[in-house]
Amino acid sequence: ESFRFTLFQWANVLGSLSRVQDLFDCYEQALDLFPDDEVILNSMGEHLFRMGFKDEAAGHFYKALKLKPDFTEAKENFYRVANWLVERWHFLMLNDKKRNVKYQEAIQKAVKAGCDTVLDIGTGTGLLSMFAKKAGASKVYACELSKTMYELACEVVSANKMEGEIDIMHIKSLDMEIPKHIPSRVSLVVTETVDAGLFGEGIVESLVHAWKHLLLPSQGQTGCSSQAGRVIPAMATVFGMAVECPEIRRHHRVGVQQVGGVCLEGAVCLHGPVNYNSDNGDSEEPYTTERMSRVPGGYTPLSEPFQVMTVNFNEPELEGLCCQKPCRITVPVSKSGIFDAIISWFVLHLDDEISLSTGPEEETCWEQAVYPVHNSLLNKSEFLVQPKDSFILEVSCQDTYLRIGSISVIKEGPLTDVDNEAKLCSALAGLQTTQARTPQPPCTLESSEIALLNNLHYHDVFKRALGKLVSSLRARCESQSRTLDANSSRDCGKSQTEPRSNVTPDPLYVLDVSEGFSVLSLIAAKLGRVKAYSSVEKEQHQTALKILAEANGVSKEMLQFWMSHLEEDTAILQRPATDKLWSAVILDCVETSGLIREELLEKAALARCLLEPGGRIFPGRIVMYGMLVDSDVLLQESAVQGPEPTLGLRVAPSINRFTVPVHIFVDLTTLPSVHLSQPVELFSLDLMYPGSNCRSREVTVQVCAPGRVTAVPFWYDVHLDDEICLSTLAKDSHWKQAAALLNEPIQVREGDHVVLCVCHHKSSISITARRQETGDPGGAFQ
Repeated sequence: ESFRFTLFQWANVLGSLSRVQDLFDCYEQALDLFPDDEVILNSMGEHLFRMGFKDEAAGHFYKALKLKPDFTEAKENFYRVANWLVERWHFLMLNDKKRNVKYQEAIQKAVKAGCDTVLDIGTGTGLLSMFAKKAGASKVYACELSKTMYELACEVVSANKMEGEIDIMHIKSLDMEIPKHIPSRVSLVVTETVDAGLFGEGIVESLVHAWKHLLLPSQGQTGCSSQAGRVIPAMATVFGMAVECPEIRRHHRVGVQQVGGVCLEGAVCLHGPVNYNSDNGDSEEPYTTERMSRVPGGYTPLSEPFQVMTVNFNEPELEGLCCQKPCRITVPVSKSGIFDAIISWFVLHLDDEISLSTGPEEETCWEQAVYPVHNSLLNKSEFLVQPKDSFILEVSCQDTYLRIGSISVIKEGPLTDVDNEAKLCSALAGLQTTQARTPQPPCTLESSEIALLNNLHYHDVFKRALGKLVSSLRARCESQSRTLDANSSRDCGKSQTEPRSNVTPDPLYVLDVSEGFSVLSLIAAKLGRVKAYSSVEKEQHQTALKILAEANGVSKEMLQFWMSHLEEDTAILQRPATDKLWSAVILDCVETSGLIREELLEKAALARCLLEPGGRIFPGRIVMYGMLVDSDVLLQESAVQGPEPTLGLRVAPSINRFTVPVHIFVDLTTLPSVHLSQPVELFSLDLMYPGSNCRSREVTVQVCAPGRVTAVPFWYDVHLDDEICLSTLAKDSHWKQAAALLNEPIQVREGDHVVLCVCHHKSSISITARRQETGDPGGAFQ
């Protein structure tokens, strides 16, 4: 214990001095002395994770768990890093039996046709490589850039007794050379390095390099099909469609003119990070993704599907694709509506006969690419479209991303549907535009920040709670001043000085430590005699708030930026001044993903110590609710469901090590599931008065429908005070929900009871379940 304590203290000192190499040398020496100490292994993993070495961190967490399977800290750390190392789409893809069958058939056909040397680019778990080997390929090579996935592929191949027959390399295909990595050119390249936008995983760059350096010449170059190289997939056709979708709109376009009394109109141009322009430094990708079949509120097609482009992967001159000039497409409008986005999908032609579609109506593991329309791209009137209008789109592949941009809308003919016109014009009335006389400074927000800004109820509720508190504290201050004046008059006979009640009191101090862009500090400052501090860090966010403050009549003195008042490496929660305390501290308690924020209780404990008498933390209390559901979709997205979807190959035991017990970013309103119980209260965290908080609780839930309990989705009521509350399940909420997956589904009948054990540890929630048997007392009945 003494050794550990000294090690951890010294490691913290080395870390604060940025002596990273010394820190890791120290841990290496410690592990030489105590190689089986799970606490030291876990601690080194935490340092590695903070430094960005996620693969190495996962290895240390995993070793710690093997030594002590019930080590809670290591378990939580491993789950956290597992989401980084093995992205959740791997499970969906491996569970997509239809996709796996078609790839297997295409590979079998190619191998039987003479392609007996195979290279699998971006092998993942090695599934396609094993298909090639089972089809009879004489030699199979595979490459994988991710160290975790490389090690996983080696394990999977070994479990299927093919370790000596498939050569897996931990390398990027662009770095492969002959004969250094493979002895000669191969006759077949298989790959699925495609994303929802087709080119985002680098398939074009990989295949250009493969055709030049790793693959036999094409049939067109040799004139002989038996000695030619080929690629699976052979081709892809991209399709698009214009849509109206309120959910996309509220995440990518600011659609309100004011929130919580703060006017947004005309002051600053707030827009999302997804942008068509390739020179936009704020955008990593020109599109986002959605599973359109499950988007909340649905969508309405405004055009017929149209073909965007076709690309031939068996054409060695692929690199010319990225050099082509942007082309323009004219797409007729087929239905009246509000133009919110272009969605795109593709058909992957594995060969001349076998193809896969990622379309929105298909049952597939794929999402669709979404190119949202921004305020800066179209005039206000152009969002409203009708038949006879046309979209003018620009298509580009200049930086290996497929970009579909909305240039303009050609208007033709008057609107004839009066009712529809009235409905659409009403919806358009709130949309921000860039038609101000002077250019508005741009400010890039995350899509979740735009959705939050569009949440009128959230800001109105905070304004009401802050207003109540400010009124209460002012009344308290005035009462104290009158009491002091009365005491002073009684002691001195007649006051020789101005009464304290006539002296302008000091302002109240409010600190908003919300994550990301927040206008709550501005709402507080507008309440009058409130000095509000915002913790936003990005310079453009601070600039936007300054402009909004000026436009709303808030002086510079009354809106400050807290981070500029702090010294480097000091705690964010401190007094506003040596002789002052906070009237209110606003904490960001729930992540957009649906989880409680890390270290929330620790931050609340510190905030309580910094409050003036009568001051409050917002929120004061969080109540967690949940329900029993039967959902195959959650199972499919969380773990590979045995050997059947992978066509008899053993993949599940290896990759399911990276299954996490809590699924995040769940939308309970569109999740395909059967509700097996009514919502019940699971847990409560009081941030103002923590004495009643407990680490675990048992709840007995009555089953209202037969089925299998596979998961417990959960959400929160966020209580700002005793009367004012927000729900993270509300229709206009910017929050998603989360779901705890059970280790094994529980078969239940109507009237049964299930006992849930809910545990809270360092902001992490875990839920286990058992069916209540006769004589089992269970927990609190709900």
